[in-house]
Amino acid sequence: MKRLVSAFASMVLGSILVLGMVVLINHFADGLDRNDGDDGDQIVFERKPPPKKEVVQQPKPKPKPRRAPRTPPPPLAGLSGNLSGIDFGLPGFDMSDLNALDGDLLGGADSMVMTDDTVDDPPRATFQSPMQYPPRAKAQGVKGYVVLSLLIGVTGEIEQIEIVESSPEGVFDEVAVQGVSTWRFEPATYQGKAVRAWAKQRVRFDLS
Repeated sequence: MKRLVSAFASMVLGSILVLGMVVLINHFADGLDRNDGDDGDQIVFERKPPPKKEVVQQPKPKPKPRRAPRTPPPPLAGLSGNLSGIDFGLPGFDMSDLNALDGDLLGGADSMVMTDDTVDDPPRATFQSPMQYPPRAKAQGVKGYVVLSLLIGVTGEIEQIEIVESSPEGVFDEVAVQGVSTWRFEPATYQGKAVRAWAKQRVRFDLS
């Protein structure tokens, strides 16, 4: 009888142990499954904080120095607005000097020499004596001309003769100068007054 009770007790105790082991194993396995499920399904988003903006402080512009207003220099002591009593070292000037100068200029017009291009009316020949043909040039049948520059005075007389051009050179020069020196002219005029003037005169020598 004791053996039967012991065997029964052993069976009950073994069953309890086996049942406890099964429950313990199931509980442990269930915990592993939960941990696996949580690790697979849970997604964690980590938000990074926005970068901090660095504020760069620009240097303040330096204020421009203010210019002090210019003040006019103080007037010189004792200087009056009337300068009539100051001697600048300039020679005296009289209105009579202007009148004398005007007279000199008008008087100088008589001695002024102009040209037939600058006068109002050029000189004009009023008397021309005939030219003597050089005998040698006449015998050889030589023809030519001489261009003379004549300085004619205010009375119409010839004051100076210059040879400008001649062809053939030296053949008719002397005869032309001697012949023209006896001519008379009406003087050139400028602003209604007779003036001395240079004028050109061409003298031809032709046998025809």
